[in-house]
Amino acid sequence: MDTGLEHQLKKIREQISSKAAHQQQHAATLLAVEETIHEKNVEIEPSSYFAALLTLLEQQAGTGSKGLSNAIIYLLSIILPHVSTQVLRAKFSTMMAVLSQSLDLGSADVALLRSVVACLEAVLQSQDIGSWSQPVSQGTFKSLLALSADSKPKIRKRAQEAVSALLSQPPLPAPVHPAAPLAVRFVLDMLGNAKADTQSAIYTLQLVKSTDMTWPSDEFKELCESLMQLPKLNAPFLTTMSFQALGAVFSSAAASLEEEQFRDLLVEIIDLKPAVNDPLSSEAWLKIVQNGYVAYASVSPEMCFESLPDLIDLVLPDIELGKQSTKEAATQCIWAMIRDCIPTSMLGSEGIGHIVKTLTSGLSYRYRESWALVFLLIAALFQRLGSFAHPSMDALMVEIANMRMEPEFQLKNEADAVLGAALRAVGPKVFLRILPLNIDAANRQNEVGRAWLLPIMKNHIRNAPLGYFKSTLLPIADSLAAQSLRFTAQGREIEAKVFVALCHQVWALLSGFCNVPSDIIDAFTPDFAVRLSKEIGEDLMLRPSICAALSTLLTAVHHIAHQDVTSSPMTKQQALAAEEHLAQFAQDFLSQLFNVFAQSPSASRGYIMDTITAFLAVISESDVNVTFVKVCTMLDEVLKTHKPPAASELTEKYLEAHPPPHAYTMMDLATTMAPYLDSDRAQMLARAAFLLARQNDDATLQKKGYKAIVRLAEQPAGSPAYQLIESSITAELIPMLFESAETVALSSRRDRLALISRLSRSLPDSQIHFIPAMLSEVILGTKEPNERARTIAFDTLLVMGRRMAQGGAIDMAALAGGAGDPESPEQPEHQASIYEYFKIIAAGLAAQTPHMISATIASISRALFEFHEQLDAEFIIELMGTVLMFVVNNNREIAKSSLGFVKVIAVVLPRELLEPHLNEIVPAILKWSHEYKNQLRLKCRHILDRLARRLGLDVVAKSVPEEHAKIVTNMRKREQRAKRPKGGETGASARDRSHLEEVEAASSAVAKKSYGNTYEDVIYGSESELDDSDDEGAGGGAGTGRKSKQSKKKQQQQQQQQSDKKGSSKAGAWIKEDTDGPLDFLDRSAFTHFATTNPADKPRRAISMPKMKNGKLLFEDPEEEARKARAATAANNGGEGGAEGAEATEDYYLESVKSKDGFYRTPGQKIKFRKRKAGDSDDDVEMGSDGENDGRGVAGSGKRGKGNSGAAYGREFKSKKGKGDVKHGNVDPFAYIPLNPKNMKKGLTSIKGSNKKEKRGRRTAN
Repeated sequence: MDTGLEHQLKKIREQISSKAAHQQQHAATLLAVEETIHEKNVEIEPSSYFAALLTLLEQQAGTGSKGLSNAIIYLLSIILPHVSTQVLRAKFSTMMAVLSQSLDLGSADVALLRSVVACLEAVLQSQDIGSWSQPVSQGTFKSLLALSADSKPKIRKRAQEAVSALLSQPPLPAPVHPAAPLAVRFVLDMLGNAKADTQSAIYTLQLVKSTDMTWPSDEFKELCESLMQLPKLNAPFLTTMSFQALGAVFSSAAASLEEEQFRDLLVEIIDLKPAVNDPLSSEAWLKIVQNGYVAYASVSPEMCFESLPDLIDLVLPDIELGKQSTKEAATQCIWAMIRDCIPTSMLGSEGIGHIVKTLTSGLSYRYRESWALVFLLIAALFQRLGSFAHPSMDALMVEIANMRMEPEFQLKNEADAVLGAALRAVGPKVFLRILPLNIDAANRQNEVGRAWLLPIMKNHIRNAPLGYFKSTLLPIADSLAAQSLRFTAQGREIEAKVFVALCHQVWALLSGFCNVPSDIIDAFTPDFAVRLSKEIGEDLMLRPSICAALSTLLTAVHHIAHQDVTSSPMTKQQALAAEEHLAQFAQDFLSQLFNVFAQSPSASRGYIMDTITAFLAVISESDVNVTFVKVCTMLDEVLKTHKPPAASELTEKYLEAHPPPHAYTMMDLATTMAPYLDSDRAQMLARAAFLLARQNDDATLQKKGYKAIVRLAEQPAGSPAYQLIESSITAELIPMLFESAETVALSSRRDRLALISRLSRSLPDSQIHFIPAMLSEVILGTKEPNERARTIAFDTLLVMGRRMAQGGAIDMAALAGGAGDPESPEQPEHQASIYEYFKIIAAGLAAQTPHMISATIASISRALFEFHEQLDAEFIIELMGTVLMFVVNNNREIAKSSLGFVKVIAVVLPRELLEPHLNEIVPAILKWSHEYKNQLRLKCRHILDRLARRLGLDVVAKSVPEEHAKIVTNMRKREQRAKRPKGGETGASARDRSHLEEVEAASSAVAKKSYGNTYEDVIYGSESELDDSDDEGAGGGAGTGRKSKQSKKKQQQQQQQQSDKKGSSKAGAWIKEDTDGPLDFLDRSAFTHFATTNPADKPRRAISMPKMKNGKLLFEDPEEEARKARAATAANNGGEGGAEGAEATEDYYLESVKSKDGFYRTPGQKIKFRKRKAGDSDDDVEMGSDGENDGRGVAGSGKRGKGNSGAAYGREFKSKKGKGDVKHGNVDPFAYIPLNPKNMKKGLTSIKGSNKKEKRGRRTAN
């Protein structure tokens, strides 16, 4: 039986315990029918269900038991689509008689009518042409048509789906469904009464829109006329629906219309153009016009093209005046017409000029808000016209370039795309004739320079003649280089760097010219090859561009010559001739590239190696072998004197500036030639690689040895390298891997694992012991720090498992190392199988180190995920019980891998196998529910969520201990929160939003893994869906929830502010005044003086101008002015400004307390300044309130005359931004302080007063 039907019936059976009565009735009826079928010993299939249900329905006729009848009809609606056509045709009359009794349009409930409609659809779908001529079929179809306009939405939708499905699949061999005239007559009657019954007309239009069928040609014209009469009723929604329905009818029946009828219909549609401020109607009308003219172009291309300029002129204003959706629809309409409605024979006609003129008008200022869309249309026109764009679009090209050069032009990327399309259309020769670069000083002729075109040309030059670069652009590059040398000689370094950069940009165009040029044989001359080879060797900056160009040229030509390419500017014969021509220069280029490769640091070798590989692909194998012999000879010589580099030579800084040792270079070159070697040379490379892989003195050479072996093993079957590896597996490769297992370097493990994987695929039965011997190394490889090494290790696990599943005998004696020893005891043979493979892996659980145990558990998880369908339930339960013991291990590394295993079994194991062991799984993982390290707590939550989704939250909750009950509570809250609609959402929209969030979360999680596969999605894919912000009672504090709510509220406020800004920025435009004179609105550059934002709103730096008073300049103090303004504001506001006044008072108080010049009043109402720290020049002074000194010292010493009253002077000169004229510890030269005679004592030379050091010096002198 069909799996889809079985799944539906399974869901119905599970509803036996549902709380809904009708669902219980459905399940009980199904179980009773299945029991009856079993009693009769009839095979379970759709026909047996159908016979039993039909008999039961006939028995219920007239009994009045509506509940049972409804359940039977519901089950029939599910069964009938799977019943054979012959059975349904045989029971057609019986089904019609029984179902007609339930088809009571007035009193039947919604659920019953939907089931009846589904049954009628299935029965009618199986009938032939003859059956549709019967009155019963026609009457039933009319009933479905009546239901398609029913006021109840669920019934109407289901009936429309049934009618659409029937009409779209006519019985063979009829091209049009026999019931199509009935449908058209029904639609015409309903639309004719649209003025009186608008709602029914809208329902009918929905039916027409959703029906994809071939309409009868006789009634088609009348149907279109009825649809085009509806917009005249001035009902907006009815007008929109009529346009959409007309578009659907037009698309399906356009091919059957005659040319004249087609043209008249399009003219009538054009006359119905709605107002541009009606977005729904405009978009529907634009869609009709687009589909109609595209279809008309296939019928009459020339007649369609004649009306195209006027049509584009009619639609283009919608891009200016319409709303955003209307603008996009209009752009799509014009774009489609440019692409499909311009025939090839008309590319050079006068009509193209009219279209260009129309699109040029779109660059006027009135379209400034839609220039991006206009640029898109111009680029489409360039793409369609190709070389015919010259000369009709030359002026347009110049105008766009001038707009692009304006400094304040904001759509530079869009303009670059248009110019790129123009470049690809007309070619670089014509393009530069229209828009010359003007970067060569000798030929510039005082014209504006366009160096900004060079990056555009680099990205868009394709299939251009290489000779143009050699004859025109290469001299410009040489001139720029010479000019740079002249500037360097004159000491003008900045100008020299500019011209060097321009020279390099011109050379960068070579890669585009080498992308399948048409004149390879003529342009790629020996002189040009010598020039390129010279630049590669001498100019380090030009080397990447030239190598990339050569690699592009060789790769493209080789691909066309040896692959079946459907569309290419070069034929296969031309490509073979070009490849043969390029091979003549390969030896010289390879010699130069080898030298450059040997002299370059490792970081800058990649593109050189790519170029070498491209040249090796085009030369003959004999030449490759000759070159390989030379490289191997040099490799032997350098290995004799090679010493491992010192530690100082392995630093990153050293490697960036120095080339690696020659032994590394020669080995890399030899490995690159592996795919093209014959058997003898492949044997030479394999011998050298075996020697390097065995040695342990130099880890880098060992890695390169393994890499060479892997490169040989990866060659296609039948190649000499592949045959060599296959023949040496038993004799050399496996013994070499055994011997070097203890001496393998860390950097070599990735290539070694790749080699093990390659050998495991094609192991003979006699060498099956290789898998258990290497398995421990592969298991440890799953814990490698290198990501690609881990990926290879996991893939190797699967390769070994598949090989073990194929069977074979494991030689235990060879595994123990006693093969061939007569004295060694006989070892029993083990048969290879997937069970034996799991047992060998599980042996690692007895390891002594947590690292090995963790790797073993990870390996078991990966293998179980892949091979769980090949294992029986008993073995899986035993394996699961063994690994679950490690979940409660105190070592976090082991626990982390164990939780990964639990996650795997929660996904792949069937429910009946997983549910009985929940009492073991759930308490074990809950041990780590409060552990934050290594995200163990998050992993536990995710596993519980997976189990809840698979088994149900209630089932999982039974296994949760009492002390962890909060976790279940939190899971229930999150589940209810996910189901709860957000503000303003309906239940359906909330479900859609929830599903979309799940899909986005899953896709973002998958994107995080570059090597992602299904297993990685299971282990890592959904952890990003959870975070600690949802832990309300699962160990997380309440503050977390508050932070989450606050952050969400803040995000909403920011979004609201941004939307307000966007809304405010859309209104109006401003003109930026210019002192040169009045603005010329007819000038094309006038748009640069317009701004969409108010320039006055931009914050400007306030400039305070001095005032004149009595001939003197008075500079205002900003702080003083601000204080005066605050005081005036407080005085004007009165009581309302009390808060502001209090705030100002508080500011003055804080300033008096905290500032350096702060003061306070003594109990005697005297002002006393704050004390200063040691070394501060602004020492405290005290003065009476009446301005006289009371004779006390400021430091509270009680001595008279000791105060440094002079230090208070200079305070009025204090700077507001600087720290004042009086400096700490010294006096500024321009700060004049009067001397206090009291401080001028005998022996005192400092105006600052005495200090302890000076006193100590005077005592020593006395």
